[in-house]
Amino acid sequence: MDYDERNKEGKKAIKVGIVGNLFLTTLNILVGLITGSFALVVEGLHTFSDIATTIIAYIGFRVGQKPADYEHPLGHGRAESIAGLVIVLFLAFLSYEIISQGIEKLFFEEHFKKLSYLAGLMALIGIFINLTISNYVLKIGKRVNSPAIIADGKHQKTDVFSSIAILMGVISSNLGFGFLDPLIGLIIGVLILKTAFTLGKDNINNIMGKIPSEDLLNQVKEVTKSIDDVHGVHNIKINYFGSYATLDIHIDLNPDLTLKESHKIVHQTQDKLKKDIDIIQDVTAHACPFDEEYEH
Repeated sequence: MDYDERNKEGKKAIKVGIVGNLFLTTLNILVGLITGSFALVVEGLHTFSDIATTIIAYIGFRVGQKPADYEHPLGHGRAESIAGLVIVLFLAFLSYEIISQGIEKLFFEEHFKKLSYLAGLMALIGIFINLTISNYVLKIGKRVNSPAIIADGKHQKTDVFSSIAILMGVISSNLGFGFLDPLIGLIIGVLILKTAFTLGKDNINNIMGKIPSEDLLNQVKEVTKSIDDVHGVHNIKINYFGSYATLDIHIDLNPDLTLKESHKIVHQTQDKLKKDIDIIQDVTAHACPFDEEYEH
């Protein structure tokens, strides 16, 4: 996927995220205040945070799109994972605020309100909109291999479970279990914290260059071995940036080939790997004599 197409897809994700969450934030807080639902007000604050994290994700996405330069010869791809970590910090702070308020209301409030079914209707609307937004954003994130957009989509996904929990809280309060409203607010806070932990782990792995899957390694081997005159491949090093990867490999060639012939095969290998594996952006290949054992 080229730069312009990737950028176009990224813009779609941010527009859907901002418009959808702005609508949900307004309705959640408004209905929460009218009905007295703590969980719904909390969910409104959560959806408001989604707007900020969507913007952070897009900034990381745009910076990560910048081509390589003198100071960044491998490109700016890790900016997306850094943006993902900023989102994690944002979520961790938000979850702390929600959990502390939930504990106060649950254990130190004397009376619990019976909630209007209007709050339940809002929860149903929230389930539908959050499911639509999160699936759309995740689909784009995976299509463009963007850790920042994927992080934002997974964050949005937690809102679906939050809305389901709020709906259950409304029904329970009308059955005489009013304490469930602040308890569900507390659970939402814990869910956000869990999402922050998972996203933090994923983005730290991206920054540290962890290979996303064994499949990518196998794909590199298959493509390399399919090239004429390449007898084997070893010393494969994948430098993973989240949205793209660079590759260092050693290929086994006939030792009787001339330097010019070896050089040609090396370039054929580099070009084929970049062509056949979309995530590979740059390849450095080193020619080794076939059937000879030595330490690199």
